[in-house]
Amino acid sequence: MKILVTGGLGFIGSHTVVELQNEGYEVIVVDNLSNTSLSVLDGIQNITGKVPAFEKLDLREKEKVQDFFKRHHDILGVIHFAASKAVGESVENPLLYYENNINALVYVLQELQQKPEANFIFSSSCTVYGQAESMPITENASIQTAMSPYGNTKQIGEEIITDTTKVTNINAILLRYFNPIGAHPSTEIGELPIGVPQNLVPFITQTGFGLRKELSVYGDDYPTPDGTAVRDYIHVVDLAKAHVIALQRLLNKKNTAKVETFNLGTGTGSSVLEVIQTFEKVSGKKLPYKIVGRREGDITSAYANTDKANDILGWKAQSTLEEAMASAWKWEQKIRS
Repeated sequence: MKILVTGGLGFIGSHTVVELQNEGYEVIVVDNLSNTSLSVLDGIQNITGKVPAFEKLDLREKEKVQDFFKRHHDILGVIHFAASKAVGESVENPLLYYENNINALVYVLQELQQKPEANFIFSSSCTVYGQAESMPITENASIQTAMSPYGNTKQIGEEIITDTTKVTNINAILLRYFNPIGAHPSTEIGELPIGVPQNLVPFITQTGFGLRKELSVYGDDYPTPDGTAVRDYIHVVDLAKAHVIALQRLLNKKNTAKVETFNLGTGTGSSVLEVIQTFEKVSGKKLPYKIVGRREGDITSAYANTDKANDILGWKAQSTLEEAMASAWKWEQKIRS
């Protein structure tokens, strides 16, 4: 069974490729290498014993997308990660996010709608909930006005997929994930941000290693127990496994609707200060940080109710925050050695 993974050399994509290959799928990866490196292919091969097929492709180039699907007409499922994904950057450069996250999605779906049958897993995000009215967040929570262009692209993406499935043979699962962190236990692959990290954990590990002078904590005046923002941090390997399970659900025709939605998280919220303290515990290092003003686009709190994924997909996050942070630190040390 040939599965296309777009953005498959990125952080979550590469871990999902590993899990797919471990399950025996034939994987083809497309990536424009804008936020990753070809060396990730070596890491995947070292873990699984095989290198996936790879094509460098920018999905914003419609004719190249069309050409790709002509040459690979036997793809049975698509897991779509390819997107820009930093809240802060999207506020500063909204058009980049609308072009990259919306156009690429449309071009892939236009090819899939020509197939007699297509299975599509969408990398969505808890940002679609905005600042939810209550915690933990269920899939039925109302979709609030997006707090950032990034969040808006995920909301629009879900709407595009939902509208498309109504009139095509595409079946889809929207996976709304919370905050993926960590690295593969082999330390062969992990998060590899290019330039200054936009996410908390790689900034923490780089600061711990001495690459960054100090960590900025954006706001300590939130209405949370310690004043810092609260998120649900999920180990990337747990997240990757959920994608394979969701894909199998579609391939086996177990879905009960044309579009299904699942939250992927641990169900536990952790504050920024708690994440820092966990890093200090697993690394034995004191982390230099300073409190600065809140960042535009950030919300107070977001953690998942995962009952639906637990019950229907039979999936549950296994790793603790401590285990995820330890793997992220191990990865940081490896890539800097």
